Amino acid sequence: MTLLALIRHGETAWNKKRRMQGHADIPLTDEGRQRLATLCVPDALKIARWYTSPLSRARETAQCLGIDGALADRRLIETDWGQWQGKTIAQLREELGNDFLENEAKGLDFRPPGGESPRDVIHRLAPFLAEVADSRLPSGAVTHKGVIRAVLSMAYDWDMTIKAPVALTWQCVHLFGVGPGGKIHPVQMNMPLAERQKALP
Repeated sequence: MTLLALIRHGETAWNKKRRMQGHADIPLTDEGRQRLATLCVPDALKIARWYTSPLSRARETAQCLGIDGALADRRLIETDWGQWQGKTIAQLREELGNDFLENEAKGLDFRPPGGESPRDVIHRLAPFLAEVADSRLPSGAVTHKGVIRAVLSMAYDWDMTIKAPVALTWQCVHLFGVGPGGKIHPVQMNMPLAERQKALP
């Protein structure tokens, strides 16, 4: 089983407003960068081979955490929110009423117009996960909430029609084991990021 560490990107202006970012390339806020600059990955993960989503908020997060040489991989990009990109869930519930609630109830098959469902994200990730398993090298990725939730659904056989089996804290590392063929197993959720040691004067 190969270790895979997943980290969500830091705060953006759209996060603060609860707007769905999808493929929009929204940068980190100054506050988000400053917060990340005080943190780094735990020592045990520094030897991992690291990847990022190609979006700037993920690449910036990797840089702020001191992750050097991470490879951008488009398979790690956020869920495509299609026509709902930039909106909030509260807006959509108000605007679409029962139609939105019925779509939400589909769990893994919840799909925005012109966008991706969580099941689509799982299919997109499958080749990446298989490659991680075949490499047998500890790996890590700085990615997005939708991607991490998709991997969580695979690890816990969660169909997203009910509450998540684990409450995730987003400025943490989430560890999974990837077996042959990309089979996912939970290892440790919510591992704290390490405090960056200050240089001696």
